[in-house]
Amino acid sequence: MAAPGEEEDVMARYRSPLVSRYASAEMAYNFSERKKFGTWRRLWLYLAQAEKSLGLPITDEQIQEMEANLDNIDFKMAAEEEKKLRHNVMAHVHTFAHCCPKAAAIIHLGATSCYVGDNMDLIVLRDGFNLLLPKLARVISRLANFAEKYADMPALGFTHYQPAQLTTVGKRCCLWIQDLCMDLQNLERARDDLRFRGVKGTTGTQASSLQLFEGNHSKVEELDRLVTAKAGFKRAYMVTGQTYSRKVDIGVLAVLASLGASVHKICTDIRLLANLKEIEEPFEKDQIG
Repeated sequence: MAAPGEEEDVMARYRSPLVSRYASAEMAYNFSERKKFGTWRRLWLYLAQAEKSLGLPITDEQIQEMEANLDNIDFKMAAEEEKKLRHNVMAHVHTFAHCCPKAAAIIHLGATSCYVGDNMDLIVLRDGFNLLLPKLARVISRLANFAEKYADMPALGFTHYQPAQLTTVGKRCCLWIQDLCMDLQNLERARDDLRFRGVKGTTGTQASSLQLFEGNHSKVEELDRLVTAKAGFKRAYMVTGQTYSRKVDIGVLAVLASLGASVHKICTDIRLLANLKEIEEPFEKDQIG
């Protein structure tokens, strides 16, 4: 069967059950196209505001025009521009410029594609952590209540899934809580360690900014600080290439994988205990399987 052309039917497109079945609306939005490209526009706005404050010839009218169109995204036009230009960032520069004709000349001024792409990724990672951390804290709180309620209820402990010594349901639950508390600490550290890529230019040398500010190093450094603050970060990476170091992504994935391992262990414990009728999962009236 041929793939549909301009068809908008979501049922004709690939979807992952990790999103449609399991993700919260907030987390699904965090990784959405609308969040992505809306963030690109905000990053262009931050850049223009900072450049204006440092003396570049950018007008209030241009800034106001950009502010008024941050979420006015013509996705169809952007797709057409990308097909023509073969460049996703420039496609969205042109699309933004179409609804901001007065600001067209200063959108993306002195920037590179990774200014919007990589900085957006870091914002999404930070915002994702901020969504996940309260949920994890809530799970820990509820498990703590469960552990306290069943602190004295005896349960048979196992080694190699063979009967060993008595323990309690509450003590067993504390094993889960301890792992999740470690995960909470690791997630907080990973979030707090995130920095902004900032305004570093095409290869991380800030050469474009130096040219814009006629070699004024202090203004180039201040531009980086201003945009970093506008994006809600306290610090930017001191050194980047075209991209921020991908070791940052590895660090994020490592703590998420560790949390996933904890959850998998908890669920496996419950599944095995359910087989023995020691702990059973909730089962709704009309549920099957």
